[in-house]
Amino acid sequence: MAKRHHHHVYVIELSWDVLLEPRFMKANPDYQPGKPCVYVGMTGLRPDERFDKHKAGIRANRYVTEHGLRLLPALYECYNPMPYHAAAEMEVELGIALREAGYGVWQA
Repeated sequence: MAKRHHHHVYVIELSWDVLLEPRFMKANPDYQPGKPCVYVGMTGLRPDERFDKHKAGIRANRYVTEHGLRLLPALYECYNPMPYHAAAEMEVELGIALREAGYGVWQA
């Protein structure tokens, strides 16, 4: 029996308040005002479960806990699910692509 792929990349929209975070702005020198700010991650859980854990402070990124609004499935659903190594690569590639499109991006 083939091993079922269960890793996912996901994108969480962050509130505009994250733009007041110096580390976030330093990581996004080419941010285009008005474009979304997002967190890009990967997980072995379903993206909605992972989002809930972030918001509950469980193995969470501070920007998501404090500024996370909602998942943006239109930006990631087409890639999921996938093997672990593919998800790890896609997390980086998706973050780069969104940053090149002018988004404010944070990755762990």
